[in-house]
Amino acid sequence: MRLAIEFVRTHAWLSLLLIVLLLLASLVDSIGLSTFMPLLNLVLHPGAAAPANGFEAKVAAVFAAVGLKLDLPIALGVIVACVSLRSVVNFFTSSRIGYLAADSTTELRMRLLGAVMASRWSYFVHQSPGKLGNSLATEAWRASQAFVLTVRVLALIVAVLVSWLATLVVAVVGGLLVTVLRPIMRIAKRAGKHQTKWNRALLGTLSDTLQSVKPFKAMGRDGLAEDVLSTETNALRKALRGEAFSNAGLESAQDPLYALVAAIGLFVALHVLHIDITQVVFMMAVLLRLLRQTGKIQKLYQSLIVYESAYWAMRATIAEAEAARETGGGTRTPTLERDIVLDRVTFAYGDDVLLDGMDLRIPAGRLTCLVGSSGAGKTTIVDLVVGLHQPAAGQVLIDGVDLAEIERSAWRHAIGYVPQENLLLHDTVLHNVTLGNPLLREADVEYALRKSGAWPFVNEMPGGMHAIVGERGTRLSGGERQRIMIARALAHRPKLLILDEATSALDPVTERSVCETLLGLRGELTILAISHQSELMRVADVVYRLDRGRLVAPEQLATAGYQPAEKAGW
Repeated sequence: MRLAIEFVRTHAWLSLLLIVLLLLASLVDSIGLSTFMPLLNLVLHPGAAAPANGFEAKVAAVFAAVGLKLDLPIALGVIVACVSLRSVVNFFTSSRIGYLAADSTTELRMRLLGAVMASRWSYFVHQSPGKLGNSLATEAWRASQAFVLTVRVLALIVAVLVSWLATLVVAVVGGLLVTVLRPIMRIAKRAGKHQTKWNRALLGTLSDTLQSVKPFKAMGRDGLAEDVLSTETNALRKALRGEAFSNAGLESAQDPLYALVAAIGLFVALHVLHIDITQVVFMMAVLLRLLRQTGKIQKLYQSLIVYESAYWAMRATIAEAEAARETGGGTRTPTLERDIVLDRVTFAYGDDVLLDGMDLRIPAGRLTCLVGSSGAGKTTIVDLVVGLHQPAAGQVLIDGVDLAEIERSAWRHAIGYVPQENLLLHDTVLHNVTLGNPLLREADVEYALRKSGAWPFVNEMPGGMHAIVGERGTRLSGGERQRIMIARALAHRPKLLILDEATSALDPVTERSVCETLLGLRGELTILAISHQSELMRVADVVYRLDRGRLVAPEQLATAGYQPAEKAGW
């Protein structure tokens, strides 16, 4: 019932349209079914002094009013026309319901994706990619099926409510079914909830496990992957078996109940009401049809309660992500002509202080390198500069303006980011650089490829920038892949280029070549790099060494073997 109310609330006009169409289909069907026997009686007994009953008289009067001759071809034509009209209405209604499934699935996916992408970075990094993937794929589909099943249940209920007799039969038989099959319905509902729960868990664990396949195989521990996933897979199997049991139980229980109702109806009609056998046969045909409708409602409802939990789980995930929406951000247009300054910045995760009163200057148009051991605070500085985190104390200043006063989206659009991971797609060089951005033209891609030093080898590939790079760029060398990643970061002509351990996986010769490319960019844009590589530190204008959230003093830096061209901020 909650889902039906939710559907009517969110799709008011569509609900009204479907109800009208379903009422029309039911009305046409009722006319065709109710006039079938009277028409045949009137056609087969044309010499009768008067119609056998009042309804036949009304049917004859309608035919006389419209000027139709009451003969067999006309009667059969009317019946065929009613069936055809009902089929047309049902086609339109079914197509609308199918469109609803597609639209609701897309709407849920886009709402979740939009909410997650707009959420705070601290929320995003704690989400399991597998669970989010499950929500976007499996849960969205199951949720849309719940919506569709809700519509179909409402449709059948509306269809039978047209007739008081149909309403009475459905109410009695439906009530009997609900009472008898209550335990089976509880099993189905519990199975649906468990499927939603364990699908999430399975996809989350599976995503993590697949990333560790190589070490599993390398150490001969292939079977451990099965052990890791055994809990989720066995629990999901149990939930699926519960659904299968409830479906089988419903199928097996319906026929005996329908036979009982039909037998009681037949006995009452023949021995209590003494109705003519011809009319009883027709009434039994109508009754059996109503029983089938009731059974269909019951089956659809049982499927609905299996899928329903996915819809509410999806809604809860969306609401959670929307509650974690990134807020704040100013209205000032960003510039980067002078410098980026961290002014007495403090940042902590809970009780773990990562930066403690940090003072640091990143000069514009220069190459600044951050070095230090894991956990020293390098990535935290980058996240603060990008605006993914906000300092607990102090300020991040862009040309003297607090980052909190700058329009966040405009500032991030002025940043090019090159991660450590290889994130190339199995697509063309063009698509890997633009990522589908319609605002970037081939001229922008060529510019970026030239600036990153990738144009010579790309131009020699069959198809040039339209050549496929292979799965994760397997057709390219490590250095070539990295240059494509740099081109991606440069395509929208940023003011700040950030390299997060971008050269760590390169051999010394390739690293030196990439560093020469970065030197060519110096002066055109500001470069901030996190690196442990000696070559990048050698060519940097400014090198900052961090240790547990603090800057190492210049003399300690020199003792460690680092000779920056400039010691800004000390």
